[in-house]
Amino acid sequence: FTVISLLSLAFFLSSSTTTITSHHSLSLQSPTLSAINVYVADLPRSLNYGLINRYWSFDSDSRLGSDSDHDIRSTNLGKTLEFPPYPENPLIKQYSAEYWIMGDLMTPPQLRTGSFAKRVLDARDADVVFVPFFATLSAELQLGMAKGVFRKKDGNEDYQRQREVIDFVKKTQAWKRSGGRDHVFVLTDPVAMWHVKDEIAPAILLVVDFGGWYRLDSKSSNCTSSEMIQHTQVSVIKDVIVPYTHLLPSLHLSQNQERRNLLYFKGAKHRHRGGLVREKLWDLLNNEPGVIMEEGFPNATGREQSIKGMRTSEFCLHPAGDTPTSCRLFDAIQSLCIPVIVSDNIELPFEGMVDYTEFSVFVGVGDALKPRWLVNHLQSFSKDQKDTFRQKMARVQPMFVYDNGHPGGIGPIPLDGAVNHIWKKVHQKLPVIKEAIIRERRKPPGVLVPQRCQCT
Repeated sequence: FTVISLLSLAFFLSSSTTTITSHHSLSLQSPTLSAINVYVADLPRSLNYGLINRYWSFDSDSRLGSDSDHDIRSTNLGKTLEFPPYPENPLIKQYSAEYWIMGDLMTPPQLRTGSFAKRVLDARDADVVFVPFFATLSAELQLGMAKGVFRKKDGNEDYQRQREVIDFVKKTQAWKRSGGRDHVFVLTDPVAMWHVKDEIAPAILLVVDFGGWYRLDSKSSNCTSSEMIQHTQVSVIKDVIVPYTHLLPSLHLSQNQERRNLLYFKGAKHRHRGGLVREKLWDLLNNEPGVIMEEGFPNATGREQSIKGMRTSEFCLHPAGDTPTSCRLFDAIQSLCIPVIVSDNIELPFEGMVDYTEFSVFVGVGDALKPRWLVNHLQSFSKDQKDTFRQKMARVQPMFVYDNGHPGGIGPIPLDGAVNHIWKKVHQKLPVIKEAIIRERRKPPGVLVPQRCQCT
């Protein structure tokens, strides 16, 4: 009996272990099991891919004076393709998250096995409603055509498009059920949908940072601190910080070579608001040995210069500009140049999924503006510490990549890429968003709740 019992127990444990191992292997091999159901609002094509066709119909892009899109324009493909390529113009390309997220959702279902988001065809089955408006491209087209009316409503085609989007979604049952709280808007340019920010404030906003919202909130809020923002405007509780699109090519760890310079920066010296610190840093660092400070947009005319500067420097300076962050940070990560972040109010993509302190140096503005402090601090890092920074940076490089390598962005996306991480962050917000929707429903008609501030 004892022998039979032991054999039976051994068989049970063996079969259980096999079953557990089998299920564990399945979960590892199938990270594609959708965790969030997404419905795509039925906006007309003129508000997304039609805007790209329109961009390609122009003879040139006068905003930048660059020939980066000349080859595509010469083929006329951008004017006629159903899914045209996104502009290579760096001023516009850095905001292309809207294009790659939409491309994933437009990919045929049989090719979307790697996406964390499952597209559903009935809004009642959805966790969130994606609003497919290329808001950034709309703003950039207006700025290129008639910048003088951008802040106005009359004669502003961008405003007319914003109004068309809002009027459409507000009439839908999906919006009425949630008050828009479960709708997702991509606003990677700080001026995107500028005229209707109040109306979309309850929604889930995909933004590169909160810098474009501070002034608006400080005027309309009763809070005394500039670090307080209205709960109904932007908040890390409901919104998602997404990365800029990097503009420089990725450098693999095996390709890393000797870095002769201590610190590198390329960009505009003069900025506004929080970016005033940049001018002071420039004056402090410009003549320091091993430090290179170059004027100009780092990824336009000086692209090759930027590649060389970031790949031959140990550290890359990331001071605040007009807003707390910029695409420069993600170019540094792809270049394996250790970011030095001097921006007290910065918000970063995918926090909680990635620990930036493992590959970045964070410096308070007060310390950075002390003579010689920053240079001495960076020189104190050993070679082993810097090598460890780069090794950990190499591991997270894929998280900040949007491009899936398919024409028009239509095709399978990388499991570990930016689009999947964005949907995972949206998924993390769902419990709080659903709670807010339920709380809103139980208010008696006519009852108003005062706006509250959410401290970050």
